[in-house]
Amino acid sequence: MALTKAKADFTLHPYEHDASAQAYGEEAADALGVPYERIFKTLVAEVESGLAVAVVPVSGKLDLKALASALGGKRAAMADAAKVERVTGYVVGGISPLGQRKQLPTVVDSSALDFETIYFSAGRRGLQIETAPDNLITLTRAVTAPIGKAG
Repeated sequence: MALTKAKADFTLHPYEHDASAQAYGEEAADALGVPYERIFKTLVAEVESGLAVAVVPVSGKLDLKALASALGGKRAAMADAAKVERVTGYVVGGISPLGQRKQLPTVVDSSALDFETIYFSAGRRGLQIETAPDNLITLTRAVTAPIGKAG
């Protein structure tokens, strides 16, 4: 809805979600035939100022120290899943950086800018959004920083 409202170009990509899947981003990449570097996962961490969203490629991991630094802090830790679901309105594995119940500070890994379009969760398992990284950055009022690391 946020992309439609902003009149941004995007494509929805549904796929058959396997309930036994543990790595949701990798599952989406495999199902859609998209390189892992172009599928981004939405993670929520606790930073000194509260919760924050990190958007990083599924091909790697979140560098918590880099996330904290990008937000002007010193440390970050992954947030409790139940709290994340309550605050965002989404279930783990289907958390979208867009349309959350509360606008949280957001950092998008700078590698997103290497692609014309990127993919990320549309708010439920089995559905990805493809759009230009600038659309995501603008709509979430995100900053970009190198917050991903090889994993």
